[in-house]
Amino acid sequence: MKIEAFQTLDAVVREGTFAAAAHAMHLTPSAVSMQMKQLEQYVGRPLFDRSGLQVRATPGALELVATMRSALDALQALRHRTSMRLAGHLQIGMIEMLQPLLLPHAIAHTRDFAPGLQISLRRGTSKELIEAVRAGQLDAAVVARPASGAHSGLAWTPLVRCELVFVAPPDVDMGASRTTSARERARLPHLMRTLEWIRYDRATTTGAMATKFVRGMVAQKRSLMELDSASTILAMVHAGLGFSVLQVLNRALLEQYPVRVIGLGKEAPHFDICAVRRAGDVNDRLHAAWTDALRTALVKAKLQA
Repeated sequence: MKIEAFQTLDAVVREGTFAAAAHAMHLTPSAVSMQMKQLEQYVGRPLFDRSGLQVRATPGALELVATMRSALDALQALRHRTSMRLAGHLQIGMIEMLQPLLLPHAIAHTRDFAPGLQISLRRGTSKELIEAVRAGQLDAAVVARPASGAHSGLAWTPLVRCELVFVAPPDVDMGASRTTSARERARLPHLMRTLEWIRYDRATTTGAMATKFVRGMVAQKRSLMELDSASTILAMVHAGLGFSVLQVLNRALLEQYPVRVIGLGKEAPHFDICAVRRAGDVNDRLHAAWTDALRTALVKAKLQA
């Protein structure tokens, strides 16, 4: 049993609810619930009374927390002293679409838990940043992992999976299929033929996958424009200038630029956002601290279920 489960139990007892404990531990409520079920299996008895509207800690849970709390406090103090001693600098690459979502939370985490870690940032496409890591020009990067192609000597840590979606102007005529996603998808070839295509940059992982998808449905389709910014593309689509196929990790963009979003179903093109570094750095303490910061940022940004 991982020590984190006992720390989460302590947070549940201290905060009173799974939701409050999730906030305190930078987890989702579902992750807290799963940890508590695993802990109950480990100790062989219920730790919560789930008969009411809210779960309540049992006497056994309180006894377990009392037994473990001194050890947990000592462990946290040791971890804090270790983090304070952690010092160094990492040159990090991050694709631009992720920077406003992850970077503020990640840097806030390192400031609190690894203040000796300094981060400098470089932007670029996934391909550029991966090559920079491989060449030793960057220590690590947060990128879209290519669907194919060997990158020997690199270690990949999956962070979140992204699916591409079809976006069209908000007033686009979907006919009688307005309530059924499957019927909406059936109209995509017609929409692609009649609307202009605002293409995501083919030099990016997203753009290459989107181009393959569109050309697979409407061969020889030509684009009106090719852009490398999701926000700019959504603004163009919102203005009624055409359709696009792209990922929309930043859901706030859909509030700023309302468009019609159509999921692409089970066959939707997708890719993984990963942290990548050289294989020899996997056990480096600086990299471990940065990976912890990224995982916290994912939860804070509500990108990780």
